[in-house]
Amino acid sequence: MDMKERGDLVINGFGASNGGTFRQVILNGFGTVNSDVECVEFESNGFGTVDGNVTSEQTKINGKAKVKGTIESQHLAIDGTAKIDENLYVKKLKVSGKASVGGKIKSEEIKINGVLRVEGDCEAEIFKADSQFAIGGLLNAEQITIQLHGPCKAKEIGGETILVKHRHRGSFFESLIKPLFSTQLEAEFIEGDVIELENTIAKVVRGNQVKIGRNCQIGVVEYREDFSQHKNAVVKESIKV
Repeated sequence: MDMKERGDLVINGFGASNGGTFRQVILNGFGTVNSDVECVEFESNGFGTVDGNVTSEQTKINGKAKVKGTIESQHLAIDGTAKIDENLYVKKLKVSGKASVGGKIKSEEIKINGVLRVEGDCEAEIFKADSQFAIGGLLNAEQITIQLHGPCKAKEIGGETILVKHRHRGSFFESLIKPLFSTQLEAEFIEGDVIELENTIAKVVRGNQVKIGRNCQIGVVEYREDFSQHKNAVVKESIKV
């Protein structure tokens, strides 16, 4: 269907509609779409629900939204709370609020400034997190940059460059809430070419150049070229391979 021939689907207040092919889909208030949606622009404000898949070029989720299938989009921005029951395939993903994905994520660029939870794997070319996240499977990206704001977890992490830094709290308010949060990254296995870690707990770290910074607890480090360790980091065993 040509884009000019597509109509718009707009639900205001309490309302429901069947899915289909549209130009714009806008859900305001308590809007529900009962099947798959294909559109150019998808926007959910308030409490939106899609009982199926969403395929769109531009996707924005504000307020609270639930998609009971998979989202495929060029750009997805989540400023509120989003729950995707299945998978997420997007070119660029930005999470400023909270996102929960029941399957896996595949993207070119992921930027997390809020909270991300993924049951399966998370794959990207660039992964930047200034936030909290939990990934049930493998976090795999060419460039991984993590600024710890709270507890972060992944079963395994793999990439070319992996940088994990602890966000140093500066304000009085932040110092008060510090005991409430564990600002650490936990992973069973971390592998990359260049690895720099702070506040990280891992069983095995393997790379060409490995730098274990402050507040790390590592079981085994396997390195090919260079290895360094901060004085208060714990590394049970280091092996040059």
